[in-house]
Amino acid sequence: MPAEFLQLQSFPIKWNARGAPTATSLTLAAMSLGYGVVQLDVTIVNTALDAMGKTLGGGVAELQWVVSAYTIAFAAFILTAGALGDRIGAKRIFMVGFAIFTAASLACALSPDAIVLIGARLVQGLAAAILVPNSLALLNHAYTDDRARGRAVAVWAAGASLALTAGPCVGGALITLVGWRAIFLVNLPIGLTGLWLSWLYAGETTRARSREIDLPGQLAAIGALGSLAGAVIEAGALGCDHPAVIAAFVASAVLATLFVWRESRTTQPMLPLSLFSHRLFTLTTIVGLLVNIAIYGLIFVLSLYFQRINGLSAWWTGLAFVPMMGAVLPVNLLAPRLAERIGPCPTIVVGASISALGCLGLVWIAAGTSYWAILVQMVAISGGLGLLVPPLTATLLGSVEKARSGIAAGVLNATRQTGSVLGVALFGSLIASDRAFMAGLHQSLIISAAVLLIAAAVIGLGARRPARPM
Repeated sequence: MPAEFLQLQSFPIKWNARGAPTATSLTLAAMSLGYGVVQLDVTIVNTALDAMGKTLGGGVAELQWVVSAYTIAFAAFILTAGALGDRIGAKRIFMVGFAIFTAASLACALSPDAIVLIGARLVQGLAAAILVPNSLALLNHAYTDDRARGRAVAVWAAGASLALTAGPCVGGALITLVGWRAIFLVNLPIGLTGLWLSWLYAGETTRARSREIDLPGQLAAIGALGSLAGAVIEAGALGCDHPAVIAAFVASAVLATLFVWRESRTTQPMLPLSLFSHRLFTLTTIVGLLVNIAIYGLIFVLSLYFQRINGLSAWWTGLAFVPMMGAVLPVNLLAPRLAERIGPCPTIVVGASISALGCLGLVWIAAGTSYWAILVQMVAISGGLGLLVPPLTATLLGSVEKARSGIAAGVLNATRQTGSVLGVALFGSLIASDRAFMAGLHQSLIISAAVLLIAAAVIGLGARRPARPM
């Protein structure tokens, strides 16, 4: 067992004289619940895709929107949500986010059709964007000692990894025993507990009233990302030459241009373009985008493969993903040691290459292929991801001034969520027709391998160039 895992026992769970957890530890519990429920909904929904499609009607495009609506809102709002917490107070905005997430989860569970479900998922994603940066801000406020703060953040991240791993299994069990609506109802007790703990024990942060909200930039970002995802999703059903698809691509390009123009002119941009003058920041941001296109697009496609092509139930589909998701946490813990030995950028290259080899090892997959014949490849895909994420994050944060580490982390999260949106949209469009499903799956695997190898080349070759002084 890795020494890093054993050190989890010394993480800052403190107890008072009466044997009860301290307010600081209960704040950590509340923040972990906030981040955990966000990550839980990333994976738990994938096991319910087939059941949702049968109940609510619609094809692959509607299922893509169920997944993508969440990640679009998550990616588009996360930078503004952090600024909103700075201006209003992280505790206030965190509790608002938790309340919205809980209410949106109930709306998802009660959705009568796909349109309502997609709308509720959009609101869920907005709430998720609020929870993540503000939970970190509240941890930073609660733990003043650097060492204790580092351990608290590790507990916070480990809880999210556990939620990611448990999501498919818990989702499969709930769908089999109760129905797909139960995967959203499980968020209600989590949300109410997190709200209660936050209200009682979390301390409020200092309010920076001078922090402005870049509303025009925010609207342009939402429009650009939503138009791009819509164009790619609908291209699978309507064709790339359809007027609506062409119009969506044009709208995305125009709005993206307006977003960059706005961010270059405003005094307090949501995305400071000056960050990209740091070469390693730019390289790691690109890698984060590319990796998520490959990994999260494949998770969406494989979920439908197990259920629609191989006829597995939601329960068995959930179990099928457990080894894949479970490989992430132990490899996360081993990644820092490897980075210390060979360097962070080579570790990212190794991780991306392992994931790419896993994708190439699945190219021969066919309808009815035994699960045991593809298990090693699936674990390799997720293991490579677990290996590259810690050094990727550390390298990005280390590439900018410490005063800007918060916005840098927000950019990485936003970029990775954008990659998830594009991956689900692209790969879903390739399997839009059931008759072309296997051909689309093979194309998705080849594209994923190519994208991951490009990511490895970007960081491997780019990091060799001498850095310019900041």
